[in-house]
Amino acid sequence: QVQLVESGGGLVQPGGSLRLSCKVSGFTFSASDMMWYRQSPGKERELVADISYGVGLTNYADSVKGRFTISRDNAKNTVYLQMNSLKSEDTGVYYCNSDWTVSAGYWGQGTQVTVSS
Repeated sequence: QVQLVESGGGLVQPGGSLRLSCKVSGFTFSASDMMWYRQSPGKERELVADISYGVGLTNYADSVKGRFTISRDNAKNTVYLQMNSLKSEDTGVYYCNSDWTVSAGYWGQGTQVTVSS
């Protein structure tokens, strides 16, 4: 059974930091590219960062480049998103997914991030 369980969201002031975690089960995490998406109010879900399996190559949306860092721990079946210098436009629900589970339509419950003073 596929499970994607995101955590670590919350309310933070502009300029602050949060670290999101996503623990997965039900598929071979170490052989899967992993991604973080976000859905901001009134907008479609967008890809913000991804990390490949194996060597761990990373890519970021232009809007978060230099502020967010995606990483993974294959021993813990967990992918992380370190978010620094947060802005109000980073507000949204953050979801993790893998290359094949996203194609199969699996989504977790997400974790809410609110950036506000």
